Amino acid sequence: MTWPTAAAFAVAAAAVDYAVAAGNTPGAILIAGQGDEPSLEHVVGLAECAAVSGAPHDRPLTRDTWFDLASLTKVMGTLPCVLLLCADGRIALDDKVQQHLPSFRGAGKQAVTVRHLLAHLSGLPAHRDLAQPGAARGDIIDVTLAEPLEAAPGTRVVYSDLGFITLGALVETIEQAPLDQVWRDRVAAPLGLRHSGFRPSGTEPIAATEPPPGGPDRVGDVHDENARGMDGVAGHAGLFGTAADVATYLRRGWLSNDLLPDELIEDALRCQTDGLDGRRGLGWTLRGDRWDHMGRLWPQTGAGHTGFTGTCVALERSSGRWVVLLANAVHLGRDRTGVIALRRQIHDLLLEAR
Repeated sequence: MTWPTAAAFAVAAAAVDYAVAAGNTPGAILIAGQGDEPSLEHVVGLAECAAVSGAPHDRPLTRDTWFDLASLTKVMGTLPCVLLLCADGRIALDDKVQQHLPSFRGAGKQAVTVRHLLAHLSGLPAHRDLAQPGAARGDIIDVTLAEPLEAAPGTRVVYSDLGFITLGALVETIEQAPLDQVWRDRVAAPLGLRHSGFRPSGTEPIAATEPPPGGPDRVGDVHDENARGMDGVAGHAGLFGTAADVATYLRRGWLSNDLLPDELIEDALRCQTDGLDGRRGLGWTLRGDRWDHMGRLWPQTGAGHTGFTGTCVALERSSGRWVVLLANAVHLGRDRTGVIALRRQIHDLLLEAR
């Protein structure tokens, strides 16, 4: 039987409708499927609220709307670029980062590996406000690479934007090309992702995010401040795309071997943090992690990720099941906790309803 059943999907879609009606997000797109089987899709709400943005009228959400994917960039953008370098034999997961980025220096940093960065085990802090006035993209990368560790590598799980900014710099250094170009050539083109990318042109239908104080709404301008300071191209945030493209990435990039070899996929979905205060794969959030959004019923072998703007994905390789939920919750402000509850709810509803 194709998963999810129509009945289960209808119940989950109703929960998305309720979240929109309750003001937890202006709009959302839910897609779920199994392998390459035809997926079920539900689109509801607005891409832009006139009352929030000052636009002359509301703009409805459609299946072609692009979203600011926020931290889904980590697993859809940077992670595959790093793993492809591993598949090429140009780097290894247990290479020291300093081997490829000599300016990654400071006490204890000589022990940090590529694997540490991918699994959020590097000891780097979670976040810093890097986009200071006058700072250029290169300045932000330099400051990131000089950031001191807060813990010894491999001893503590701290979800770190700085770690993925470092990984983006590593990709650019080895490929001798900008991260957005590497992603476009090595990930998007092979997988047929035609409706996603960094720095959208502005002609795409893009869901609005949070209006800046005293300014026009952000449509196509990345929400994350550090990524914006890096001209929209960063290892931790900056990717935009449609729900259909995100679903294609999960199906072809992780549930089949259209991009990566089996051994790298399996390593990325295996827990790298046993015995520590979190459950992380390479890039991926695993079941039982503090940021696990996959509800009670999603398989324990599942993996997923979230994005601050309201986005999330989940997959489970043995069954081939996958879920994409894209929402522009931050358009209504940063305190929309209802979308966090919605993420957990829909995964359970897709599995428990019959």
